[in-house]
Amino acid sequence: MKLLPCLALAGLTFAQNSYLPADFASLANSDHLAALVERYSEDRGNLSRFHNQVWSKNRITQLGQFLKAWQNGLGTLPFDKLSQNGKVDYLLLKNKLAWELDKLAQIDAQREEILSLVPFLEPVVSLQEARQRVEPLDAAKAAGTLVEIDKQIAALEEKAPKLNPAKTVANRAAAVTSELESELTEWFNFYNEYDPSFTWWAGEPFKRLRKRLPAYSKLLREKLAGVKPDDKDTIIGDPIGRDALLKELSYELVAYTPEQLVEIANREFAWCEREMKRASQELGFGDDWKRALEHVKNLYVPPGQQTALVRDLALEAIGYMEKNDLVTVPALAKDTWRMRMMSPERQRINPFFTGGEVISVSYPTSGMSHEEKMMSMRGNNIHFSRATVFHELIPGHHLQSFMTRRYMPYREAFRTPFWGEGWALYWEMVLWDRGFAKSPENRIGMLFWRMHRCARIIFSLSFHLGKMTAADCVGYLVERVGHERENAAGEVRRSFESTYAPLYQAAYMLGALQFRTLRKELVDSSRMSERAFHDAVLHLNSIPVEMVRATLTGLTLQPAFTPNWEFYPGIE
Repeated sequence: MKLLPCLALAGLTFAQNSYLPADFASLANSDHLAALVERYSEDRGNLSRFHNQVWSKNRITQLGQFLKAWQNGLGTLPFDKLSQNGKVDYLLLKNKLAWELDKLAQIDAQREEILSLVPFLEPVVSLQEARQRVEPLDAAKAAGTLVEIDKQIAALEEKAPKLNPAKTVANRAAAVTSELESELTEWFNFYNEYDPSFTWWAGEPFKRLRKRLPAYSKLLREKLAGVKPDDKDTIIGDPIGRDALLKELSYELVAYTPEQLVEIANREFAWCEREMKRASQELGFGDDWKRALEHVKNLYVPPGQQTALVRDLALEAIGYMEKNDLVTVPALAKDTWRMRMMSPERQRINPFFTGGEVISVSYPTSGMSHEEKMMSMRGNNIHFSRATVFHELIPGHHLQSFMTRRYMPYREAFRTPFWGEGWALYWEMVLWDRGFAKSPENRIGMLFWRMHRCARIIFSLSFHLGKMTAADCVGYLVERVGHERENAAGEVRRSFESTYAPLYQAAYMLGALQFRTLRKELVDSSRMSERAFHDAVLHLNSIPVEMVRATLTGLTLQPAFTPNWEFYPGIE
């Protein structure tokens, strides 16, 4: 190991410096920054687990100081003395720190938006944080805090009819109120009965407040956000706006604006539509590709046979990879993937297969309604599934996860869907070009998913830009792509009401296009063989594709690097 010279960390405040490991300089290695990245990941994890109240102002401050300390420390490293991999690690860590600070600022802004609806946020958080620090407890004072919170909520309930917040803000406030109920319950259970004076003082106020909080959360959600208890269709989400999207794109090292990415998606969608018409003509439906799509949707297996279908499709894809020497498939990866059935509840959020080492298979169960059964079977028919299984297993997500645990695993800190989802969809493009689709039905199955990924860019970016509502997004998937309505609703709900990042859905197609362009640059020019290229990508782990390109092409890198790769020519 080549250690870098000892580094002087002058200029840091005491509070910031306390967050840097004492052996910061010795962790840097001229070949790579693995030890430094691992230490960052562990230290940040430790700090965030202690300061685990997401909406706490104190957490925002403490994590901000930590990130700035690391920024200052990283800036002292002699960039020019690093290897290409070391420079890539440096830039990725620099980028990660800047992004984390941006996310804290975003959380702080969202926190400010809900304080008028959740003014008791800080008092609850303060109780929990004092418990975390094991500070002496004044039981009478704590009980008084609970009583004050109860009065605050009662006053808010009384004036609720006069309030008119944005639905997104009200919905967020409802979610935060539910989180605070859990926090308060954890706080109470820590002391209850163990400290008799606490139970004597706080027992009754806590019981009243525990009833008040869920009722208030329900009021926020139903009356102010407009989501009724039996409403399974309304999707609200929380659009982040254009400026935040640009920051997200900068973090992902994508040198395009949201509007340019929508234009790319529209061009790819048009290609898909032309190919759909060709396949439709072969099946005798003329240019009416939606009729051809309906024909394919009805080619599903009967109950009890979906698992066998998935198994056979997985083995077909693995055999194709090996026969054509496209990528290394370790025997252990080939032999140890597993399968499970997806629950009906999970299918509401994610109606299609998901994968990795375990592929979750969607198919209706006996308890579903007839309409739900038909939508699940039609949405996971034979030809849609054929284009899904190799995406989820090999050469897609299972092979990815197998390799990333074995090559540069420290880069998990920089994990990005542009690499993860982009790689899996890229293989759909490669296999299409190689004629893997053996029939027009196969082609329609592959085209449906490719069209779907174009649509993901269009509807997700348009939602965050404020140009489409969630309902518009559902309608777009039904009308333009041909989704079953329940499946479309599940897709949109997954996009905007789960933990997925704002660019996650756009990352599939955009990452795939990046890999396709890089393959042309390196494989079509005979600079690398197909197998060597694919193996190299997997060995570099999950990092922004522009950094994969920088590594494989030996691109000259500078500390002030900014993304500039135009991987899709012709976009103004």
